Amino acid sequence: QVQLVESGGGLVQAGGSLRLSCAASGRAFGTYVMGWFRQAPGKERTFLGAINWSGDTTVYADSVKGRFTISKDNAKNTMYLQVSTLKPEDTAVYYCAATLSLRIPTMPGEYDYWGQGTQVTVSS
Repeated sequence: QVQLVESGGGLVQAGGSLRLSCAASGRAFGTYVMGWFRQAPGKERTFLGAINWSGDTTVYADSVKGRFTISKDNAKNTMYLQVSTLKPEDTAVYYCAATLSLRIPTMPGEYDYWGQGTQVTVSS
């Protein structure tokens, strides 16, 4: 069982940056694949990227490649999402998720544990 808590969201102007954090508690954080998703009002939850258990492999959605960077610190049981050059269309609730897997899943249904989300609002 893993409990996830996101933080770091807020209001930012277009072109700005944020670093979101996902703090995990529970067993064996270092063995989980961790992912980031977001959901805008009235839209489906979409995959942004994920990182494998050891932190040496990341996968990103094409829409955020080059602007979003995922990292994790297993010693601190924390995953990060660095978001830069933010656009108004990045406005959404951002969620972290975790699963035990030998591959890096990209669909929400493939993740077993979720945080409560953190709101990111980008003003133009």
